[in-house]
Amino acid sequence: MFDRLFTAGLRLPAVAMPAPENSPIVLTEEAAITADRNEVLRVEPLVDEDTLVAQGQPLLRLRANPAIALVAPMAGRVARIELAPGRRLLRLVVFREGEGRQDHAHSPQDEAALRALMQGAGMWRILRSRPFGRMPTISERPAAIFVMATDTRPGAPDPQLALKGREDDFAVGLEALQRLIAGQVWLCEGKVGDLPVPVGVRRIPCGALHPQGLPGIQIHRHHPARMDAPVWDVHAEDVADLGSLLATGLVPDTRLVSVTGAALREPRLLRCQPGADLRGLAHGFVRPGPHRLLSGSALDGQQAHWLAPRDRQVTVLLGAASADHRHWFGAALRRAARPMPVIPTAALEQAMGSDIPAHALIRTLASGDPEGAARLGALSLLEEDLALADYVTGAVPRISAQLRAVLDVIATEEAAP
Repeated sequence: MFDRLFTAGLRLPAVAMPAPENSPIVLTEEAAITADRNEVLRVEPLVDEDTLVAQGQPLLRLRANPAIALVAPMAGRVARIELAPGRRLLRLVVFREGEGRQDHAHSPQDEAALRALMQGAGMWRILRSRPFGRMPTISERPAAIFVMATDTRPGAPDPQLALKGREDDFAVGLEALQRLIAGQVWLCEGKVGDLPVPVGVRRIPCGALHPQGLPGIQIHRHHPARMDAPVWDVHAEDVADLGSLLATGLVPDTRLVSVTGAALREPRLLRCQPGADLRGLAHGFVRPGPHRLLSGSALDGQQAHWLAPRDRQVTVLLGAASADHRHWFGAALRRAARPMPVIPTAALEQAMGSDIPAHALIRTLASGDPEGAARLGALSLLEEDLALADYVTGAVPRISAQLRAVLDVIATEEAAP
């Protein structure tokens, strides 16, 4: 079943991309398990430092939900485990050594067994729940699941490249997702009809303009998230990985990642392990001089040492992180008691996919109005969905940061007795 193609969005400056035929496997010497952005993981280590571990072996479990494990991104030796007060995970670093792989029981007979397999094999993290953008709880049942086989962020690798030769695994993964939900599974595609899908999966054709390839925009348009009806999104390559786990009992050990940016001599398209060392991915390809490594795109990425759990982009920018010197008038506006005004323009409407009442939503976010923001669609959105609005407006404070502040208020109110 197909939906009508929407073409709203903006055409961003082109990013040089390598030929898709050349995607070498690059395993960095170190990799890390880290919390995702805005994620607090209180964990219990299952291994000690200096332990030799197999790829896919559970290394940590969540204190609140011990059934959910975080697994080794590669075979190696645990170099260090760093926890903040309250046993909050900072990072668990693995140094590459050996070639062992952990085999998981992989023939679940029902939904409960499928959930247990995903949670124990570290694949519950591939799912992201809205509102709030967190890993789902162990018993959460979504109202819909959006599978993203497209990504319009500048420099993003085409998810369908990652699925070449893995179409059967992808179909098996989609069937598994259908067992987790009583509602609809949606497949968002840039090229409709290229991927085999089980009966009941609904296809959404997505345009090439940004932000058409972001899940938040598609969720808001087709099945908005609510507090009592969460919606999950998942990357298409992760769905194929789930299908591979069900077929073989092994957690796939690499993902397709692009390395782009003005500080590179040439862009790279490669396969690396989750949590890879960004320095290792860019080594030998960076121009002389200071540079910054971002996990993610130039629009929504963050300066980091390790590849974030859901990222498939590395961006290398020129210059070191430093104080940004701006004109005195702009500095005065930033110190004002009220935020800088955002002027409604056609570009702003397009930057938010044209379906969202852009200026009305921005006003509610700036005023800290959680009820108004929820009414206008904020529960379906995350920071990445408003990064383009930040780009076209130069808003201070950033609109995406205001969204997170409002979502945190809503989450706190919902958690209160």
